[in-house]
Amino acid sequence: MESPDSLLQGLLKCYSPSTRERGASEYLVQQMGSLGFDRAFVDESGSAVGILGDGERQIVLLGHIDTVPGYIEVVERAGKLYGRGSVDAKGPLATFTAAAARAGRQPNWQIVVIGAVEEEAASSKGAHFARSQYQPELCVIGEPSRWDHITLGYKGRLLLDYHFSRTITHTARKDRSAPEQAVTFWNELNAEIAVVNADREKAFDQILSSLRSIHSSEDGFREDVTMTVGFRLPMDVSPDAMRARVLAHADGAKIEFRGEEPAYKCDPRSPLVRLFNNAIRDAGGKPGYLYKTGTSDMNVVGPVWSCPLLAYGPGNSTLDHTPEEHIELEEYHRAIEVVTGVLCSLSSL
Repeated sequence: MESPDSLLQGLLKCYSPSTRERGASEYLVQQMGSLGFDRAFVDESGSAVGILGDGERQIVLLGHIDTVPGYIEVVERAGKLYGRGSVDAKGPLATFTAAAARAGRQPNWQIVVIGAVEEEAASSKGAHFARSQYQPELCVIGEPSRWDHITLGYKGRLLLDYHFSRTITHTARKDRSAPEQAVTFWNELNAEIAVVNADREKAFDQILSSLRSIHSSEDGFREDVTMTVGFRLPMDVSPDAMRARVLAHADGAKIEFRGEEPAYKCDPRSPLVRLFNNAIRDAGGKPGYLYKTGTSDMNVVGPVWSCPLLAYGPGNSTLDHTPEEHIELEEYHRAIEVVTGVLCSLSSL
């Protein structure tokens, strides 16, 4: 049976960028079996699933097992464990697994731990499959919040792929080149977004834009430009509304949309929040709330399950996706204590 530290180290050593998670899923399923889960298996989406108990009431602990690309050597130094995914989000997933094993079966409850695939790929394949398989009363999303904070909201998202092509003309003419056309599109959109954001102080309430990539080319007859743009959306701007804004500036360009997720905000007065607040205090912390400017699988399952949700997990989210990604083992241990406390308090609901 693996210790919590060995469980996380083993999971980090299973390099699992999005769409290449199979080895990590099989490893986690094996560990879940050795930790006493009643059932552990790789589901149809490729996600790792472990189930404890057979009660009528269900709590789902939904983490993700995939990472962004870029292997980081798994090494412990001065109480810090380095490795791709240590923060985002194998640390939270290992926390769920270790805490569920420590808490054991709870009367009248079924505990489901999921390591979902493709969360980082904007497809959220594992979460989309899970939301059709389970009907939980409570759900915890595995994302870094630090051990003494919980996350109560994530912004929405819209991605677009832009393509503009035109016949080449002499550069002495006043015609816009294809790259200039793309830059005009980008600038016009950002000018409009600036007006929307003018009276919005908090980043969670703003539309945030990002230019992910841009590339131009020509073959002597035609010139082309492609770019990928991302938007992080507040609660009052739906992907459909943002799509309409974008198309108003298309000016002949071909635009394809993907990665559409509405923003989602949790109820801070829910019984699940109360359980976490109590468990954090019992572990010696002072609970705090976060609202993130990114997205998570909360955006996928929240609108469908319509149950009390929040996101929780150890780790400093500013280290997400960076070459220095690491987790403090003491924080990881505290987080396991908190989630164990929550699971052992389910009978109070």
